[in-house]
Amino acid sequence: MTVETYGIHPLDGRFREALYSGKRLRGVFNGLPSPAIVEMCAYAGFDFVVLDNEHGIADLQTTEHMLRAGRASGIPMAVRCLEQDIARTLDAGASALKIPMVNTAAHAAALVQRIKYPLPPGRTGLQGGRGSAFSSRAAGYGAFGGPAHTQRSNEAIALIVMVETPQAVANAAAIAAVPGVDCVFVGPNDLAHSMGCENRWSEPPVQAAIESTLKAVAAVGKCPGILALSPEEEERYAAWGARYFASTTTGLITKAFREAARGAREKLGY
Repeated sequence: MTVETYGIHPLDGRFREALYSGKRLRGVFNGLPSPAIVEMCAYAGFDFVVLDNEHGIADLQTTEHMLRAGRASGIPMAVRCLEQDIARTLDAGASALKIPMVNTAAHAAALVQRIKYPLPPGRTGLQGGRGSAFSSRAAGYGAFGGPAHTQRSNEAIALIVMVETPQAVANAAAIAAVPGVDCVFVGPNDLAHSMGCENRWSEPPVQAAIESTLKAVAAVGKCPGILALSPEEEERYAAWGARYFASTTTGLITKAFREAARGAREKLGY
């Protein structure tokens, strides 16, 4: 029996498949550098984890360990990363990348080029200019290298781009229509700040921009996503077409700790 017989190839194509499934997906951003947190999210029943390497503090080695934890515990994983880290994050075995601050279709198309490998004449499918190395975890340290790895990577790795400015809102449909873009995710906090509303994304102008974006992405046939911190927010955004929802591990943990501390004080009267 080979490793692939057991379904534990480092690249996990389920994330991209889920984005096109039509189903509602619920997951979390995790900026804590802890493989144990990833496993806890899997065992809790979330649909995915996004490792937050834009605002989190994990280095690439820890990121690779968290990707291992996700693969071992069976939860699809994405990495929100800065553009200078794209190549090494892919080589670490990320099956989905989430890129912040994508404002134009041209920017989105350039990202596709950086994620897809070039293909030889006669091979079908999207292709790009990603540098090739088969010694990385993504290729099983050489066990799964060669043309099969190239094809698997081009077909399985998902690209999620983030809309976080008024310019991106205006270009949402064109961004979503770029071949190779699989999901467009609205970052409501940055969008609110860029619109002069600080962190108040419940303000009517910000909500109108969110509605416009989610509907535009859905109309193109791509998966619309957004941060949703309550069931009420999720239902509102679902009515506008969103299917991919995320909260944050830090928010959930802090809320649970606060409730536990408050409950103890109330019970013991101090």
